[in-house]
Amino acid sequence: MSTHKLIDKVCIFVIIFAVLATVLFMNGSAIGITADDSVEMGYEELLFDDSYVHTIDIEIDDWDSFLETATSEEYSAANVTIDGETVYNVGIRGKGNTSLSTVEQLDSDRYSFKIEFDCYESSNTYHGLDKLCLNNLIQDYTMMKDYIAYKLMGEFGVDAPLVSYVYITVNGEDWGLYLAVEAVEDSFLERNNGTNYGNLYKPDTLSMGGGRGNGRDFDMNDVDSSDMPEGFGKKPDDNDDMPEGFDKKPGDNDDMPEEFDPGDSSGELPGKGSEEHGGMGSDDSKLKYIDDDIDSYSNIFDSAKTNIKKSDKKRLINSLKTLSEGIEEQDADKIAEAVDVDAVMRYMVVHNFLVNGDSYTGSMIHNYYLYEEDGLLSMIPWDYNLAYGSFQGQDADGAVNDPIDTPLSVSEDSDDRPMFSWITSCDEYTEMYHEYYGDFLEQFYTSGYLQDIIESTYNMISKYVEKDPTKFCTTEEFETAVETMKTFVELRCQSISGQLDGTIGSTDAEQEENPDALIDASSITLSDMGSMGGGMGGGPGQGDGEHSGPPSVDGEHSGPPSGGPDQNSDG
Repeated sequence: MSTHKLIDKVCIFVIIFAVLATVLFMNGSAIGITADDSVEMGYEELLFDDSYVHTIDIEIDDWDSFLETATSEEYSAANVTIDGETVYNVGIRGKGNTSLSTVEQLDSDRYSFKIEFDCYESSNTYHGLDKLCLNNLIQDYTMMKDYIAYKLMGEFGVDAPLVSYVYITVNGEDWGLYLAVEAVEDSFLERNNGTNYGNLYKPDTLSMGGGRGNGRDFDMNDVDSSDMPEGFGKKPDDNDDMPEGFDKKPGDNDDMPEEFDPGDSSGELPGKGSEEHGGMGSDDSKLKYIDDDIDSYSNIFDSAKTNIKKSDKKRLINSLKTLSEGIEEQDADKIAEAVDVDAVMRYMVVHNFLVNGDSYTGSMIHNYYLYEEDGLLSMIPWDYNLAYGSFQGQDADGAVNDPIDTPLSVSEDSDDRPMFSWITSCDEYTEMYHEYYGDFLEQFYTSGYLQDIIESTYNMISKYVEKDPTKFCTTEEFETAVETMKTFVELRCQSISGQLDGTIGSTDAEQEENPDALIDASSITLSDMGSMGGGMGGGPGQGDGEHSGPPSVDGEHSGPPSGGPDQNSDG
């Protein structure tokens, strides 16, 4: 009898425990308990330990043949040895948006690569990592634009790709210093959101309906400027009355090649836009609500990186509609039904600090991932090699002082970029945004973090840069670029600090009213950090042009690329 009583007590205890566990699971968030859905992945502490430069050896049978067909983006079989550990029979291909053709035009073989560990064997991974991007650092003489950007994003709480430096050898022979970037695919989603993650998209103005390359067949030289609407690329009320040198935002393109003419008669690429002419992107790539027709959002749904159903499409459209209504009605609660407020706010703070014109807030409307889960939208950063004002030949003063409330191609009182404009549509969110910026400055500027990470990264990679046989710059240009970056981030932080305390305008209109308050950045030349045209000479203030590209196969240097957007983006 005593045994039965003991069993009864145990059963009662188990039932009570199960009920309590269920209550906590179902209502945890309401009582302050939140679950961390992220998953620890082995590769995070291995390849993406960013305290040192890793090694990757690519073992492939016919490297020359692979390079000859790299622009086709077809996978070839290889073995890769990462820090002494070999993963056999993986897929490797050339990677990029326009960078594949650009490298080819340079008579160089220094392509970016993508490694798919499970390309031929479905169970194959590198400690849980399914795909790895190896970026060639094109258009980046600092060799750290992307690296610093992703580090800032991650440290500020944004779900960002993991990064580290790798020195690549091919069949044992030196190839060069690359940036290893965690591909934003299954393993990334699982690491950040758990196994039951939401849906991922990579909308792209240049994708022309999607596709793996997200624009690899798009050529800016094919754009006929006569087809552009009048005034395309100009923000409303161009600054004719502004002092000399302040009318270049987002860029006077004196350093652009002659054949590069996508813009209007002003010679500019699309910049600040009106509601009608807000950059080159379609409305769906801008994440604007169009109507309830699924076919109206082909640039989103054709770019899906996860399997999506009709119900997923309808839910996303409904989120865009709710966001649009929330902006129009200045309804903070309605906006919060469609946007992960904290996540997107953090993304936009770092993103706008970096002044990346080749992005969602710039004129090309690409280089971002859209994540949707349970109707909430957020953004994942991608491709910052043309950040720090180096897109479109932007002048240093304009980049350093880029207003945080009307960044780049975003115009005041416009809903042309709804994933940003919701922030300034409500006083509540604008105040929060400024508070987040204050936190950002405290964490990265006041603490000395920014200068420290640039210096420590330089110390870590400089010897690898020096011996890199295929790099896109000289060692001397690398040294100059790093010093320029240090000055840029210092001045950028000073300007944002002034914008937050009101001594500098935080919108275009306010800066036009008081241009004398702006931070003077005339001491730096942004193209010293690398630019759309490769960062080489060719225009006033753009360097002497003596060095003009990476070494070709025979070791000679070739001319600069023809220019164009985003040389490293890839789906």
